[in-house]
Amino acid sequence: MPTVSVKRDLLFEALGQKYTDEEFDELCFEFGLELDEITSEKDIISREQGDEKAEGASDVVLYKIDVPANRYDLLCLEGLVRGLQVFKEKLEAPRYKRVSPADGGEPQRLVITDETASVRPHAVAAVLRNITFTQERYESFIELQEKLHQNICRKRTLVAIGTHDLDTISGPFTYTAKPPGDIRFKPLNQSKEYTATELMSLYKTDGHLRHYLHIIENEPLYPIIYDSNGIVLSMPPVINGDMLLNMKSVFCVCLQAKTTLDMVVTMFISHDTLYIELAYRTETLSGDFINKRVGINESAESIAQLLTRMCLRSEVSGEGDLIQVEIPPTRADVIHACDIMEDAAIAYGFNNIFRSTPLILTESFQFCSEEDIADKLRKNIAETRAVHISNPKTAEFQVARTCLLPGLLKTLAANRKMPLPLKLFEISDVVLKDETKDVGARNNRRLCAVYYNKSPGFEVIHGLLDRVMQLLDVKPGRNQGYHIQAAEDSTFFPGRCAEIFSCGKSIGHLGVLHPDVISRFELTMPCSAIDIDIEPFL
Repeated sequence: MPTVSVKRDLLFEALGQKYTDEEFDELCFEFGLELDEITSEKDIISREQGDEKAEGASDVVLYKIDVPANRYDLLCLEGLVRGLQVFKEKLEAPRYKRVSPADGGEPQRLVITDETASVRPHAVAAVLRNITFTQERYESFIELQEKLHQNICRKRTLVAIGTHDLDTISGPFTYTAKPPGDIRFKPLNQSKEYTATELMSLYKTDGHLRHYLHIIENEPLYPIIYDSNGIVLSMPPVINGDMLLNMKSVFCVCLQAKTTLDMVVTMFISHDTLYIELAYRTETLSGDFINKRVGINESAESIAQLLTRMCLRSEVSGEGDLIQVEIPPTRADVIHACDIMEDAAIAYGFNNIFRSTPLILTESFQFCSEEDIADKLRKNIAETRAVHISNPKTAEFQVARTCLLPGLLKTLAANRKMPLPLKLFEISDVVLKDETKDVGARNNRRLCAVYYNKSPGFEVIHGLLDRVMQLLDVKPGRNQGYHIQAAEDSTFFPGRCAEIFSCGKSIGHLGVLHPDVISRFELTMPCSAIDIDIEPFL
């Protein structure tokens, strides 16, 4: 969860109300946030570097607030205040719109050349006019960009933000890509020109920029943005342009993502002029859907009011209990109906929801020990593609599980005194390393089932496979259907294992488990199992 640090007194001034620490903590909880720490710059320096270093540092009270990772619109003081004011019904959710230049002139243009296709082919831009920056608002503007860079932008690997003083540059602007040796300009805080190649060497020792060099360092072309006079504005995602406190107009460019640009401009709109899409969309869902999933019993009108408090303007459509929900450009986190349902639950108040025990207990741990997914299954941990926890608190939670079988076998062991046969299944996600993903791993939905009895029951598990495929409307066959063929897998008994193929691709195994696997999970009877990847059928 990102943490937003705001000055307490400045926050209360913007909210138009003072709170005790306890009262503000409660307000944060009601809004789905967490007041993580109450501190000051002086306390932080004293704690990290000692009292001597803290002398002269500010003792202004700071609130450190944990914000959900999906709420990009709350990552700065302005967005946080706006969200809380709407939530407390002291302010209507603002409407954002694209407007034409006040002087009647042509909107600014950003020309994207074909050369960018091999690096970062997409870019969007906007203009913010009539801005008045105070020192605090300027710092908040810079911090918002950094928070977005670290969060939705994935440390600039997905998106890079550039902001520039429009009064010192002139459009139209050009976004292109060139060989690093052909790019020359004088970067910020430097006294001479450098080529992009030289800049890469120069910034190797920079405590901030060196972390972003690898993103483009080995590319044959580097992204570059020019104004109409050939002045370099920035070389994203490494170097941004100059920002000044007295800026009145800001030219903002985001490479790759419109969502990020929406966040930057909407957080700092007052009566500013901007040129951007700022798209709204409408979703329709029933009050019954929200009531059943949240566990409440509210009218459609009441639910619409709850959603409006979360900056989702809503109204009953007039057809039964259907609710039309308007999704603003600031709420890019709202993708599905379940996201709207979550906001309704937050506004209703989690503490106000009646607590009840689920009729069916379906909890399962997503983490397990290395032994569970390796040694006990007669596998090598290095070959499991497991995601390891860097500092596990217990041996039972060392890795994210790579298969569902160990959990089912542990359940069998805990219930082995029950009458035979025991038949269990689970449909859930496992986590696998995947270097092609931006986070280095991916979820994989799987189906696993076990049959535990005095006899192995291979035919029972085989029959289960046939039934599952029948329900999925997958016919037997080697090309467009499914089939099995003999295979060897160390988890299964030799000669009693088959690999499952669907449309020519391997999706899993079934067979009789190896006696060593049985004994390592403290079982005494034969057991057969099936483990298949169901992602292709979703």
